[in-house]
Amino acid sequence: MRALVAAGLLLASAACSTPPPGGNAPSKAPPPQGLKVEEVATGFEHGWDVGFRKDGSILVTERPGRLKLVKNGRVTPVDIDLTDVKAQGEGGLMGLVVHPDDQRFTVCYNTVSDVRLVTFRLDGTKATKTKDLVTGMPSNPSGRHSGCRPTLAPDGTMFVATGDIAQGRNPQDRTSLGGKVLRIDAETGEGAKDNPFAQSANANERRVYTYGHRNVQGVVVRPDSGQVFSSEHGPDVDDEVNLLKAGANYGWDPSRGGTQGGYDESVPMTDLKRFPDAVPAVWSSGSPTEAICQPAFWHGKLAVTALKGAKLLLFTLDAQGKVQNVSIPDQLDNKYGRLRAARTAPDGSLYLTTSNGSDDKLLRLTGDV
Repeated sequence: MRALVAAGLLLASAACSTPPPGGNAPSKAPPPQGLKVEEVATGFEHGWDVGFRKDGSILVTERPGRLKLVKNGRVTPVDIDLTDVKAQGEGGLMGLVVHPDDQRFTVCYNTVSDVRLVTFRLDGTKATKTKDLVTGMPSNPSGRHSGCRPTLAPDGTMFVATGDIAQGRNPQDRTSLGGKVLRIDAETGEGAKDNPFAQSANANERRVYTYGHRNVQGVVVRPDSGQVFSSEHGPDVDDEVNLLKAGANYGWDPSRGGTQGGYDESVPMTDLKRFPDAVPAVWSSGSPTEAICQPAFWHGKLAVTALKGAKLLLFTLDAQGKVQNVSIPDQLDNKYGRLRAARTAPDGSLYLTTSNGSDDKLLRLTGDV
């Protein structure tokens, strides 16, 4: 297992962890020997997200607009009407979450006009649409920065990670749903009643939990803590892991306060000069970026996949959510190509998807980390 410092991705020795800047060196420990990676199923095309059902079956979304059901290693296409999915560039059929009733699930996808959250009901291998949960999320015709992934919180609300669609004004505009982390009622799609802007006259602003983001890839709640973390793509530097605070600004503003008409990616990911109250990341990649993707908690660590970096990053956090060290399991270090989804299964194992474009895999991780 390789170890990294908590910012900047500086490589260190394989036998021990290294301290984050300003931190105390963690005790040395041998790399885990018991980590096992199992190929559960293959033959996917850009597997985007994973959802678990009580009968042991697993739903997997594919970006081109297909949904598969996996059980006992067998992959079965789900009969579902996704003819309105527009798969272009980074966009298409993306995030998925299974509802507690085990019958409904919500997916997020691009159409020709917007990005939307849609809820379906699954009966066997047939899915029927029940509700357009949220429509009108901004969409780029090229599909750029279309990140969209829902996650259910312990209180029953739904977090939704969104991309800014490479439009400079979206991240700081709280009436736009792009470049945000949303928190909504999972039944109605409206903003959660105790959201930070719940009293706004604007329905979109009522859904906003945090803003000032570039292209959020996923959100996860830390078990037994209430802490909420997100993972986010930077431009050519500074992918971020963020600890979310309700109502906070995370400082991405490629419009430079509305003075730039285009998309100025030379600005800092967290622009503390323009926004002194913006929340800095708990971890930043520096250069080069890893194109980090979805976060999940596994064996007490924050596990984050990487697309460009083709690896799994394991973050050790303290009780306050600060990163103590970052390590890379050898078994997931450029062995399977681009890694996208990461979801913790009910049995405690961790499922990942590859996103290489052909013969992509559903992986299951068990053992020691």
